[in-house]
Amino acid sequence: MKAKILFLVVVVFLQFSANCQSKKINGVSFVSSRDSINQTHIQPVITVNSNHVALMPFGFIRDLASPTITFNSTRQWFGETENGLIQYAKAFQKQGIKIMVKPQIWVWRGEFTGLIEMKSEENWQILEKSYEDFIVAYAKSAAKINAEIFCIGTELEKFVLNRPQFWEQLIRTIRKVYKGKLTYAANWDEYKKLTFWNQLDFIGVDAYFPLSEKETPTVTDFEKGWKPHKIEIQQLQKKFQKPILFTEYGYRSVHFNGKQPWKVDDIEGNINFQAQVNGLQAIHNQFWKEDWFAGGFVWKWFHAHEKSGGKNNNRFTPQNKPAEQLLKKLHSN
Repeated sequence: MKAKILFLVVVVFLQFSANCQSKKINGVSFVSSRDSINQTHIQPVITVNSNHVALMPFGFIRDLASPTITFNSTRQWFGETENGLIQYAKAFQKQGIKIMVKPQIWVWRGEFTGLIEMKSEENWQILEKSYEDFIVAYAKSAAKINAEIFCIGTELEKFVLNRPQFWEQLIRTIRKVYKGKLTYAANWDEYKKLTFWNQLDFIGVDAYFPLSEKETPTVTDFEKGWKPHKIEIQQLQKKFQKPILFTEYGYRSVHFNGKQPWKVDDIEGNINFQAQVNGLQAIHNQFWKEDWFAGGFVWKWFHAHEKSGGKNNNRFTPQNKPAEQLLKKLHSN
């Protein structure tokens, strides 16, 4: 009798463990395009066994000290607007793929959003009103499409640290119109500074941590580089008792891709598919089996799959590279 009970306990435990694994978010960051999407654009996402996509409507500001955000305009690409978001989401949802809505800000000339900072109290207040209009509009869109996750901001360190009361109030406002899970996408060197994690459902991290200075880091090199960062991530997770979500993660297929993984500079040549594969394998080895880890969204995935990535591409996308086949395998585990 005791043996039978023990056997049943083991079976239940194994089933629970398997369910925990299968519920990981294996997502891709799906780049907005000029056009609507259809099954041709969705099938490659299904083929790599992704169960979530991050959809990213955009707002635009003129410079780092400008307080006004322009969004949902006729001058934007279709995928960057509310109508585009809804069309993309419904197309993916028909295939059983879940949605994170992740509105983002683009600063003219591509300057880093973490440096957005106003020079007067008046402009801070204008920015707060403009950002609230932007983010609440897309929170309502996320509610319309029953998106599973809504991201309230991406890499806005100076804005967040300078105006904490605004962000706490903004979260309360969003909760009134959107009932799903909330996160914020903090840059890898920002996430420990934020104080509002207790108000959200996931601690969101854009996981571009520096891991290795080698030209082609091995999986072991990458994992060694992860050790100190993983300890700090776990400490924050324990403090707030919220699961960790990598709102973005990924590696370029280029030499020295573990040194400064966040760099998006144009680099001619130096294509290194093995370094990209090793980085992706290592991050999965380190995090995907942890029960406190929710999963993540690979950066990034383009709608026109057959024209994306490939043998001459050293950018982040895994498409049409060995990394794509690796993701297919990792997402199936």
